[in-house]
Amino acid sequence: MRRVTLKVITTNFKKHTGWSSPLPYLDSPQTLILIFGAPSFIDNHEPFLELKEKYPTSIIAGCSTAGEIFDDQVLDESLVVSFTRFTHTHLRLYTTPISDMEQSLKTGSNIAKNLKDNELSSVLVLTDGLLVNGTDFIKGVNSQFEEKILVTGGLAGDGGNFKQTWILADGIPQSGYACGIGFYGDAIKIDHGSQGGWKAFGPERLVTKSHNNVLYELDDKPALELYKGYLGEMADGLPATGLRYPLSLYDKSSNKKLVRTILAVNEDEQSLTFAGDIPNGHSVQLMYATFDNLIDGAEDAAKMLDINATPEQEVLAIAISCVGRRMVMEEDPGAELEAVKESLPEQTKQVGFYSYGELSPCLKNGICDLHNQTMTLTTIYEQE
Repeated sequence: MRRVTLKVITTNFKKHTGWSSPLPYLDSPQTLILIFGAPSFIDNHEPFLELKEKYPTSIIAGCSTAGEIFDDQVLDESLVVSFTRFTHTHLRLYTTPISDMEQSLKTGSNIAKNLKDNELSSVLVLTDGLLVNGTDFIKGVNSQFEEKILVTGGLAGDGGNFKQTWILADGIPQSGYACGIGFYGDAIKIDHGSQGGWKAFGPERLVTKSHNNVLYELDDKPALELYKGYLGEMADGLPATGLRYPLSLYDKSSNKKLVRTILAVNEDEQSLTFAGDIPNGHSVQLMYATFDNLIDGAEDAAKMLDINATPEQEVLAIAISCVGRRMVMEEDPGAELEAVKESLPEQTKQVGFYSYGELSPCLKNGICDLHNQTMTLTTIYEQE
């Protein structure tokens, strides 16, 4: 008979009211504390110092958000915290600086090298959302794993500002970092699901000039000019308003369709910078979504999960959803979280964040890819 093992407790912190519940006594080398918080906490270290003092032997990791996910609620100007104490699973955290996008491949590879081990089961990665080319970063991570290690995670957010994101480094929020958390042993059970719900519209266009994640021309015309033509009056709000109209990218070599969203615009070059690569010769289309489309996508992500936990086995669900989804669902963003929770076991505790990019395999047993505009789920529990 399998014993109850993993223990999960969640809480949140707000500047004017403090912790929503007392901090639990769960400190141990096998305790993972995940913190997802508002960008403004980069200047408010008090709650982080409190956690470091109370949990000196625990693994503490996290990042800034474009909205914090707590159960089926979307919060702002808060910290959402999960405490997960494992019984049979060992943990390792590796954090490294990154100063520009050209370091993305090397940074991802470096994280994977430092976590690689015969007992490694899976990896959760978090990275600065503005200094990283997500495509290169995850290529670097994947390059070090000969066997298919499950990798999931996300790019930190900064609301709709696109100015500064943070990662926890030594338990304190700092810009210009990336990290990976390794889970070791065969007792841990981690699953994933990732779906979007966006629909393509308008003509397909050919990428005729690009460099990595910077798009210069579509059909030999300036990319920014074309994009502004579609956005109309909304173009004044770029890059944030571009989140409502991402690009569908068709990769002929892998026969996969990926979604890419804007991180920045350059008026002088008439270019667009995306969270991941937009290779020359690929076809792209603009996309849109309705409220109901995104609910359907969230439900589909949850249906991909295969959780075999008994009612006594607690489950942690990490939900990472794109900031663009929140913008479309602005009247009720919690609706997609409710849709997810309905498919999860009753004993599941859910935390997460709205991101600038999601990291997850497209298919079961596949390698990790960069996604935009998806609901990406990672579930964690433990069995003997």
